[in-house]
Amino acid sequence: MVTLDFRTLTVPVGIVRILEMIFTCISFSLVASVGHYTNSFWTWCMFTWCFCFCVTFLIIFLEFTSLSVKLPISWDDFTTAFAMLATLMVLATSIIYPIFFTCSSCGKPIGATVVSCLTFILYAVEVGLTRAKPGEISGFLSTVPGLLKVLEAFVACIIFICLDYNQFSTYPGLQWCVAVYCICFIFAILVIIFTICRLLSLFPAPFDKVLTGCNVLAVLMYITAVVVWPFYSFQNNSSRPSNCSKLVLCPWDNLVVISFMTCFNLAAYIADTVYSFRLVFFISRT
Repeated sequence: MVTLDFRTLTVPVGIVRILEMIFTCISFSLVASVGHYTNSFWTWCMFTWCFCFCVTFLIIFLEFTSLSVKLPISWDDFTTAFAMLATLMVLATSIIYPIFFTCSSCGKPIGATVVSCLTFILYAVEVGLTRAKPGEISGFLSTVPGLLKVLEAFVACIIFICLDYNQFSTYPGLQWCVAVYCICFIFAILVIIFTICRLLSLFPAPFDKVLTGCNVLAVLMYITAVVVWPFYSFQNNSSRPSNCSKLVLCPWDNLVVISFMTCFNLAAYIADTVYSFRLVFFISRT
């Protein structure tokens, strides 16, 4: 039997989610009214707003009808992970869309950009509201290491989008870097899926120790990628080609993005490792 829970619509998290749904709807409506583009960046922006709108609506509906408690998943982990993912996706969209599709006299695109930025703030607020507080018992993805896992997976996705087979297929060093991105991404996704589906007990060893070991390995692998990727990518190619200014998607720019995102993900894995060590060797002993 379905029980309607009106309290889910009046608590701070519920109000934030309703505003998120309204703002994402406004964003993709404004952009759709301007016209359709075949550019992949436009497709990404529209997908982000539509995806966030649909999942946010689903979360509101399932909590309002109390069906969320009947699902065989960790609901708190799912909602926190989605809020973090949506924050990152909308942030990327709020940067990409104005760069490629706005101008000083484009009213609707500017309006969509402003609303998208407000949506990013709302999702960031939701992450803050749903994140586990110190001393609070909650799921793994509600903690800082859990949120970092979502961040690491998202950054890896950006790297994958920028990869070009013709660029890395000629050098074994670059192929090693791609292997690093793939291995670390797969592990992050497995942690997220196993946590949401409540399958962490299937790990052959204590989860916190497995997580710490894999984080240390990921840091070491990413350190090599931070050095190897720029070394091979910018050999005889250290300056930006002059024809890049005429291209929407410049291969050289993609190499720079990958280099930056590799450094960014290394920082995320280092922070993740520090938190994991703290949880395993300090908090667990007290």
